[in-house]
Amino acid sequence: MSMTPAEVREYARQHDMITTAGHAPGFMQANLLAVPQEYAFDFLLFAQRNPKPCPIVGVLEAGQYSSELLPGGDIRTDIPGYRVFENGELVAEPADAREYYNDDIVSFLIGCSFTFETALQDAGIKLPHIEQGKNVAMYKTNRACKPAGVFSGPMVVSMRPIPEDRVVDAVRIASRYPSVHGAPVHIGDPASLGIADLSMPDFGEAVDIPDNHVPVFWACGVTPQAAVMDSKPGLAITHAPGKMLVTDIKDSEYLIP
Repeated sequence: MSMTPAEVREYARQHDMITTAGHAPGFMQANLLAVPQEYAFDFLLFAQRNPKPCPIVGVLEAGQYSSELLPGGDIRTDIPGYRVFENGELVAEPADAREYYNDDIVSFLIGCSFTFETALQDAGIKLPHIEQGKNVAMYKTNRACKPAGVFSGPMVVSMRPIPEDRVVDAVRIASRYPSVHGAPVHIGDPASLGIADLSMPDFGEAVDIPDNHVPVFWACGVTPQAAVMDSKPGLAITHAPGKMLVTDIKDSEYLIP
């Protein structure tokens, strides 16, 4: 049974979820990067220079834990899983991040490609990771992001196998959602992105590629986590890959004609 965004957030406070893909269809999902104020401008500039993998859809100022994206909610509890980095090292993966937040933390919400998956499915394009009950597969690439301040690192991509005869449709549909990564960055041979083995994703789970399907790669909001690991800021709090904030904003708000 389909849940509302508020119900997904409530469920996430109490339960583990493999992924939020497919939940609350029709509503925008978002990635999280939260950092102390001393790093906030650097990341804002990093996102501005790298809009494809880091499209910012909202910012919660220091000490702010709710917004119109999650009315009545709490950014520290309403994501199914978090990751905490200290000096670039993963030190914890809590289900509740309140212990790590303080009133100096600024939270950036970054558009997620799960947002346009409903539109792909509505067009009859089946998504194997959802059908297989898996998290989407994500990979570090050989494409460097433009650095800004303390932040630098590789672009991360998410991969979805698309039927050969529907690739053009998938590109057309996704391109109408530029605020949540938009059109793919690559189609076909993963080696062109420096990906040696699709069965070994850096984040998420390997997805079985059905016959007559082509791997299609979208810029991914896990890119800030790769930047954190490369750049080593003192503290960063993120979502666990594939476990997103489900917002109250409809996908259609990000659809361009």
